[in-house]
Amino acid sequence: MLRLALPITLVQVGLMLMGVTDTVIVGRVSAVALASVALGNLYFFVISVFGMGVLMALDPIVAQAVGAGDRPAVARALQRGFLLAAAISLLTSLLFAPAERVFAALGQPAEVTPMAAAFVRASIPGTLPFFAFIVLRQSLQALGRTGPILVSILIANIANIALDLILVFGRFGLPALGGVGSAWASSASRWVMLAVLLAAAWRPIAGAMLPLRREAVEAAPLGRMIRVGVPIGAQGVLEYGVFALVAILMGRIGAAEVAAHQVAINIASLTFMVPLGVGAAAAVLVGRAVGRGDAAAARSYARAALACGALFMSCTGALFLLAPGVLARLYTTQAPVIALASLLIPLAGVFQIFDGVQAVAAGVLRGLGDTLVPLVVNILGFWLIGLPVSLYLGFRAGMGPLGLWWGLVVGLAVVAVVNVLRVRVRLKRDLRRLVINEEPIAA
Repeated sequence: MLRLALPITLVQVGLMLMGVTDTVIVGRVSAVALASVALGNLYFFVISVFGMGVLMALDPIVAQAVGAGDRPAVARALQRGFLLAAAISLLTSLLFAPAERVFAALGQPAEVTPMAAAFVRASIPGTLPFFAFIVLRQSLQALGRTGPILVSILIANIANIALDLILVFGRFGLPALGGVGSAWASSASRWVMLAVLLAAAWRPIAGAMLPLRREAVEAAPLGRMIRVGVPIGAQGVLEYGVFALVAILMGRIGAAEVAAHQVAINIASLTFMVPLGVGAAAAVLVGRAVGRGDAAAARSYARAALACGALFMSCTGALFLLAPGVLARLYTTQAPVIALASLLIPLAGVFQIFDGVQAVAAGVLRGLGDTLVPLVVNILGFWLIGLPVSLYLGFRAGMGPLGLWWGLVVGLAVVAVVNVLRVRVRLKRDLRRLVINEEPIAA
């Protein structure tokens, strides 16, 4: 578990660091610029997370095919993944266009909305390489080839830092674009990331990429793959969406509150990359075990993954509780933002363990091919329980930003407990492989 989880986690952290770099650099411009980037990033990922989830159908499909020794199934899945990535990129780009009208309708601060909308528009050129990278990443992880992904992430981060400094502040005769410059930097860096990954990984994936297979475009297998992926995508939208809605509610209070929320959630999201990586490793190892019919190994991998996720998040939770001000000052020099972020970061310390456990449990279930029940759990925990608590505490009880965050804590706790119970139930059943091409998916 650790041998696979460590490089996958480093990849997750590397992806997150691109956003952290944008936030830290733009945080030196102004509170309004920081809030604009926060809102723009929020819109980007709320729209993109569904497509990312759909493409994560590759986790169980490829991993189980690898476990079964079915190389043609790996090739078909990879080629279908690229086809879906192209379609998802087009749809996502179209949904980015009305960002300014959406922000205005949601009552976001007038000084923040124009720059945030410009940030979203500047992100459009980076959508295709972003989704194509997801296809390659999920497939290579399932194949156990993580080295090329690490190389591409490292080079993309270097490119992003350099481009941020040039475009945000204006260098080499270019104008200072502020927060919008960070979006252009990210778009360019995603193309670099994809190009490097294709070059570094071509040898292990060439046999799956070429020749093009006619069956890869057949409607019925594509539909079955989408059936696996859509609940994962919807689950991501619901989870990310509730955090996004809390950020929007912060915007109704003020720009400093949005910026403080961005700082705190950015720190929490950075540590969340570790259990997310462990969950991805669990999806691969549990999926391989299912593919070769080894139920005992699937249970062992699930236990190891849950232990790793809970232990790491216990450590980071303690750090958040002990040093919130130090962490906030790493992101911004704006005193009002630091003060409020220092109150929110300890709450992130409270929900760290729940967040880590639910992410790992979701990865285990994904490896089993169980994608619908976690979607139902997310609806229950985040939207039917957590969000009402946020609204009540934040506005009716007068707790403001702290009340909004306590609702997140409650929602995460519910999702974590129910997901772990679902893992226990599923691992007691007979495990069957998802078969996409020859017959309908096993129930």
